[in-house]
Amino acid sequence: MATYLVDSNILLDVISESQEWFEWSSRVLEDAADQGRIVVNPVIYSEVSVRFSRIEMLDDALDSVLVEREAIPWEAAFLAGKCFQKYRRRGGTKVLPLPDFFIGAHAAVAGYTILTRDSMRYKTYFPTLPIVAP
Repeated sequence: MATYLVDSNILLDVISESQEWFEWSSRVLEDAADQGRIVVNPVIYSEVSVRFSRIEMLDDALDSVLVEREAIPWEAAFLAGKCFQKYRRRGGTKVLPLPDFFIGAHAAVAGYTILTRDSMRYKTYFPTLPIVAP
């Protein structure tokens, strides 16, 4: 059974019924659900939380799209740090590890596929990671 780590942009498209991306994102999410598990980690959860005033509302929204919650493995945190280090050496300007490094490292370590609309950083720093993107 496949497992898909779904990026916050896909979830927000579906939850907010985005005019531009709702159709694509909901189709990709449905296809993934038909093929396996859909997972979020605490980083994704926190990114999506900005749209909600209460945790119960967020949990209900995630439950409605059959999303499971999963911790970030320690190995993924280590890998995220190494990828962030490479980013900084290449001239990256952020001073703290970006959420995408934690998300990409989690998927890489766990052998998951990423569902996202923003694949560039994942392709650059996790080149072997399976990605579903427009």
